[in-house]
Amino acid sequence: MSARFLISLIAGVALAGPLFAQDAPKGVVELFTAQGCSSCPPADAAFRKLVERGDVIALAYHVDYWNYLGWADTLSSKENTERQYGYARTMGRSNVYTPQVVVNGRDHVAGADLNGITSKLDSFVTEGKGLTVPVNARIKDDELEIKIGAGPGKANVVMVYFDREKTIDVEKGENSGQKIAYLNSVTDVETVGMWDGKETSLTLPANVMQKPDLEGCAILLQSSTVDGTPSAILGATVIMAGKNI
Repeated sequence: MSARFLISLIAGVALAGPLFAQDAPKGVVELFTAQGCSSCPPADAAFRKLVERGDVIALAYHVDYWNYLGWADTLSSKENTERQYGYARTMGRSNVYTPQVVVNGRDHVAGADLNGITSKLDSFVTEGKGLTVPVNARIKDDELEIKIGAGPGKANVVMVYFDREKTIDVEKGENSGQKIAYLNSVTDVETVGMWDGKETSLTLPANVMQKPDLEGCAILLQSSTVDGTPSAILGATVIMAGKNI
């Protein structure tokens, strides 16, 4: 990391406020949505309520397979679509749909079904399928410190970068003429380490946070299948400028 970038990073963090780690989230909710999907705005509204609850980590992945309908989703990526198809394989499904929510990497719910999502979160906690492994993170000087507790199994340490809010004027397609504010839209996902069930500390250079206009980053402790597709999320936290989500 260059000295110039390090100074810029520290200055940017100082101006935006400290980076906080969310304590003991109830679960991770991943919404797969699209600007060109007429069924998605109600799910985006339900997702906003989940974000505002403050006790879950809510991440929105914009997929690209509806772009042919006349409006290319400005927040979509093929990587987001691949993640959704990965979950489908993990769950033994032959298809994907929008809006779809995946809870804790374990099961799916219709994206606009807020009661169903809440019930799934609650049942996973009761069944021991919640976020049972503690994960904490903080920015200290020029390093990102991640601490992971002990627990059964093995998992990847996955960083999910997102924008806090983007307002989009949808000019064409099924949602033509609508102005929609999208929260916590994912911009990138990368694996930065491994966890083998033991207490683990990772110290990463702060340049892992070097993303243009970065506003937030979720850190997921996520298992995977033999073929590498995403599976159960065992623990998670989030860091972002200013305040917790």
